[in-house]
Amino acid sequence: MRVQAGILISILVLLTGAFGVSAQDTFFGKTAEDLFPIPEVAETELEQTLAFEALLNADIPDGHGLGEGKTITFGVLGQGSRGGISGTIYFWRNAFEAATGAELEIVEIPYNQLGTTIPADFLTGQYTYDVFIGAAWQYGDWISNGWIQPVDQWIGDERFAYWSPEDTAPAFRALLQWGDETYGTQMDGDAQLLYYRHDILSDPEWQAAYEAEVGSPMPYPIVTWQDLLAITSFFNGKDWNGDGDPDDGISLHLAPGGQGHFHFATLAASFAVTPGDGDDPRAVSKYDNVFWFDPDDMTPLINEPGHVMALEFLQELAATGQEAQFGWQLGEAWDNFLGGNAIATFSWGDVGSLSQNTERSAIRGSLGADVTPCSSEWYDREIGEVVVDTENPNCVGNTTGGSWHPTMSAFTENPELTYFYMALIANPSINFYNATTGWQGVDPCCTYQLYAPRGTAVSEDYTAVGFDAADMERYINAYGSNVYDKPTSVTYLRIPGTLEYIQETLDIRLSEAMTGQSTAQEALDNTAEDWEEVTDDLDIDSQLEIYQQAIGYMGGM
Repeated sequence: MRVQAGILISILVLLTGAFGVSAQDTFFGKTAEDLFPIPEVAETELEQTLAFEALLNADIPDGHGLGEGKTITFGVLGQGSRGGISGTIYFWRNAFEAATGAELEIVEIPYNQLGTTIPADFLTGQYTYDVFIGAAWQYGDWISNGWIQPVDQWIGDERFAYWSPEDTAPAFRALLQWGDETYGTQMDGDAQLLYYRHDILSDPEWQAAYEAEVGSPMPYPIVTWQDLLAITSFFNGKDWNGDGDPDDGISLHLAPGGQGHFHFATLAASFAVTPGDGDDPRAVSKYDNVFWFDPDDMTPLINEPGHVMALEFLQELAATGQEAQFGWQLGEAWDNFLGGNAIATFSWGDVGSLSQNTERSAIRGSLGADVTPCSSEWYDREIGEVVVDTENPNCVGNTTGGSWHPTMSAFTENPELTYFYMALIANPSINFYNATTGWQGVDPCCTYQLYAPRGTAVSEDYTAVGFDAADMERYINAYGSNVYDKPTSVTYLRIPGTLEYIQETLDIRLSEAMTGQSTAQEALDNTAEDWEEVTDDLDIDSQLEIYQQAIGYMGGM
């Protein structure tokens, strides 16, 4: 019987001692020590044991008939064997090889070369990769050029490990698909959340101190970005963690080339996106649920008033943290928050799992998490005015990030063997394990990782791997609320040239504004000019057609 979503008893019973891995257990003749040797693959005996338990629970079928004597090549994000996303492929390689008799070659591709290395491989007819992990934003390039192929024909085939797109939250499921076809298998569900120090903000003494200084009650729970700014402004520069040094209000990663542009997109959504007026608030029209370009003519929207307001707000928010943020990469901002030196950050699900690792985190048991805030002011494109409404703020969710997952080359000579590994790491038991390690960079995606009413996970699934129950209650519910409960979500940009639009232009212009080299308006005006050049180079008619497909625009108001 195949393992179904949400049932992770094996991990629980391992720690309770009811049964679990014994010295006699093997996986196709391989022991835990064979598959996850310390320190080459696993770092600790507990990690090794939990991984082996998850593998046995996955009920992987025998794939030797597909793989004996063959080799497939996997292109991965170049972050090493214990790095985010790439580490997942290394970690389960031995299990794949044991189950199939095949060999897996792994080729690392640096983050800033993803947009050139894989396209160059296809354009020159080398076809190096049978499968590669990329970000969902690259579908526009891959599908329009015919470089990847759908996998629908193998989903549900019992020759492969069980996984089902129906387990995947709809917001993330859409990123595995184009039109009516599925191109990717589930691995990572990226979205940004608000994280904060629950212990500090819920402390009556700090709440009283805030009211005494500011003259009004602390706006907690945090509902709007404006609430967050008020709180980070108050705490910035105070020694609220008791270490004798002034501490930070916010902790952000804003270095160019360091993914800081994702902060802007997440924040700007509530300043620039309006939901649909009819029964479906997610319906895309010329004015509603659009963020990047006008869906009628590809005019950039990036320098319209809502986006400019958002960048000016981000400048204010960043000023409630260290100046060093402007040179921080992702890990540095995380470590500042995890180390207990910042009252808040907003970032991916990694923060939730990493907060439980006491070797890196000082805040286990004190983590607060919620959906990213709404905004009490925003720009309504249809009426051409800024709206201010503190009672009914504008709330927009996000799937900001890569939602990294495998896709299969249209030119592989071993499609079924390739899919075997894609399905293996998409299996609920294995995927749940991956999302709890922290170091893998794999975030929750699916019902078996979310609590009721959105999913089937229970608190014991997380406490069984050593997580704090209260932290997980806040974190997992926030993740589920972001992808299920917000009335709408910022549309995902996945058109040819996405990396050029975002990393090579917007990211640089944002840095210029954040470091005072230009105003917010100047930076985004320059971005709009850059984008028009990119669009013209790629052919505006082709870009418009793909953009409309990508966001689901059917024309009209």
